[in-house]
Amino acid sequence: MAIHILGIRHHGPGSARNVQRFLQSVKPDIVLVEGPPEADPILKWVGHAELKPPVAILCYRQDAPQQSVFYPFAEFSPEWQAILYAQTQPIPVRFIDLPISHQFALESPAEPAQPSRQAESLESAVADNNPGRRPTVADLATAAGFDNHEKWWEHMFENRSSNEPVFDAVAEAMQALREVPQPEEDRPEKCREAYMRRSIRQAEREMFQNIAVICGAWHAPALSNMPPRKEDDELLKNLPKVKTDTTWIPWTYQRLSFASGYGAGISSPGWYDHIWHYPEDNGIRWMARVANLFRDQQMDTSVAHVMEAVRLAGALAALRGLPKAGLEELNEATLSVLCNGEDILLSLIQKKLIVSDRIGETPTEIPKPPLQMDIEKLQKKLRLPPAADWKDYTLDLRKDTDLERSIFLHRLQMIGINWGQQQTASGKGTFKEQWRLQWDPGFSIDIIEKGSYGNTLEEASNAFVIRQAEASTSLGEVTQLLENALPAELSRAIDTLILRVNNLAAASGDILQLMKALPSLAGISRYGNVRKTDAEQVLSIVDSMVTRICISLPAASTGIDEEAAANLKNLITAINESLNILQDQLLTQQWQQSISAIAHSTQSAPLIAGYCTRLLSDHQLLTGQDLVKVFYYAMSTSTAPADAAAWLEGFLTGSGSLLLVDEDLWGVVNSWMGGLEPATFTDILPLLRRSFSHLSPPERRRLGEKARTGGGSAILATSETDIDPARGRMGIPVVLQLLGLNPKISVKNG
Repeated sequence: MAIHILGIRHHGPGSARNVQRFLQSVKPDIVLVEGPPEADPILKWVGHAELKPPVAILCYRQDAPQQSVFYPFAEFSPEWQAILYAQTQPIPVRFIDLPISHQFALESPAEPAQPSRQAESLESAVADNNPGRRPTVADLATAAGFDNHEKWWEHMFENRSSNEPVFDAVAEAMQALREVPQPEEDRPEKCREAYMRRSIRQAEREMFQNIAVICGAWHAPALSNMPPRKEDDELLKNLPKVKTDTTWIPWTYQRLSFASGYGAGISSPGWYDHIWHYPEDNGIRWMARVANLFRDQQMDTSVAHVMEAVRLAGALAALRGLPKAGLEELNEATLSVLCNGEDILLSLIQKKLIVSDRIGETPTEIPKPPLQMDIEKLQKKLRLPPAADWKDYTLDLRKDTDLERSIFLHRLQMIGINWGQQQTASGKGTFKEQWRLQWDPGFSIDIIEKGSYGNTLEEASNAFVIRQAEASTSLGEVTQLLENALPAELSRAIDTLILRVNNLAAASGDILQLMKALPSLAGISRYGNVRKTDAEQVLSIVDSMVTRICISLPAASTGIDEEAAANLKNLITAINESLNILQDQLLTQQWQQSISAIAHSTQSAPLIAGYCTRLLSDHQLLTGQDLVKVFYYAMSTSTAPADAAAWLEGFLTGSGSLLLVDEDLWGVVNSWMGGLEPATFTDILPLLRRSFSHLSPPERRRLGEKARTGGGSAILATSETDIDPARGRMGIPVVLQLLGLNPKISVKNG
């Protein structure tokens, strides 16, 4: 009986090729692989034409899907090649790691899922900075003259193409590291290795004669030097257990990289994929891909560039004593020859080639939760395939397919699956939506978790939103939910949300909360035409809320400090814009009466009173001499300078054009400022500067020119009949000339 322990590095193409070569030479009658035994039933899909790496085994707890773990595989993963070999022979293949049902039970419920826990081989032995730490792979690399343990591992094990006993060397190196006294290991780690040994013994009892074990390099010595069976049985006795489930999901090369936070990540999955398929490439194929990428970006790259870069990479490898150029040499040559020394171009190569945006595929026949199957069916129907890189879509909601796409993406957002990010669409109207989509394999967990709300996306979205609405006591939150649910066309949820909004609005005595909620409800009406959604039922709620706001707002505008006044002004702006959208005459009339009461009240905060006066002017309810009188009263000497400045700030909100076209208003402001004492002017100068800072640069420039030239006068009020006929006659010839008439003849005949 022979037991072969093959210590490997997860996702190492050299390790994968060594495993492939070793299995073909020894021809085992069973293959044991480090992995979750719960996934044994789905190993039959390995080798299926539609299961294309990178993929991952997803293991999750049935009653708490967020407690989950991923076991990723690329085509160049040693475990994948071992499983593929067993399937093609065919011979039995099993996972031998501690069952994930025990691992979940040993974890604290509050502990987050650890998607990298399956990769504690080489990675568990890397360097740390603790003083008394055990020797690590980094120490072996340093002793060999390498400044990076990744480079050392690749040079010593991954890049070897001969039939040397690599696995014996790996086991010897790891054994040396493990012999050094070390802190007590945690129980889960001991249980994992004990269970692996138990699985090997089980294969021996079943009379398998030639056993191949593929495990992380760190575990190899623990499986070669087995302790008594009694010790392992005692360690595994009475382990807690929970119910779990497993499935295959697509994975991405981006999620295999270190940058994703994956503990067993690699820095260059795209490069590893390249050298897996073209192990004899001396750099020509790789440089050709780089040149093709640059040409796609409209950059001139010739064959001569490629030849020179390959030649330089080979020279660098020779100087460093390497058998052939690796990624580091190729990058340096690319930077020098193709990029002209510009680092920014290397970032493009890093993203598109070294990491790559490749995403795997899984067969539709694989057992999956009903909600995931429904989402995948909709993705296929609407031609929205998952992609690892960003992809932009512009949707025209007047087209049936684009409207269904929009509904689908909005429903995913409602259950917390943010596959698409909505952007600001160019063009006028509300019939266009801009989306950016990027699929994340982690969405699979969210889909499984939300599956408890329904078997279809529509059913789950409705149930999830209804639950949120019933749990919320904030009118603003429920209103926001209603606004988001309308484009998702969740009819059941919308009915519940409208009832909830009505109840909360009726019970709310907080004027500010009502004002915050109203703009969202007013905005809902715009979907009535584009999405054919009946929003009439929302308008009755808006009517009652506007009435309550108009009644309570004048009192809420008194006795407040500067900060509260600024916040209230912003809310008044939002309400005014919302009512302009609604175009309801009765509601507009109520609103105008409310802001008129604020503008004419001596108790109102000056900032609010000034802004409401401006709104009355915009509505053409306060014009001419009436506006001048209100303006003069607010800016008179009887008003405290600070209050007058605050009132002016409110009045000038948004635009200062009135001061440019109305000489009377300008005269009042000019006279008021001219009458201020120097000390008072200095005190209120910050307020004045803030008042005019909101104006556009052209307005500020014209006001400054007007002040410099002394434009305007300090006239309180001018009679509409005070016209100077002599000055009027002086302008007649100019007007006639503009009209194309002869001024002399016309004046003479006149």
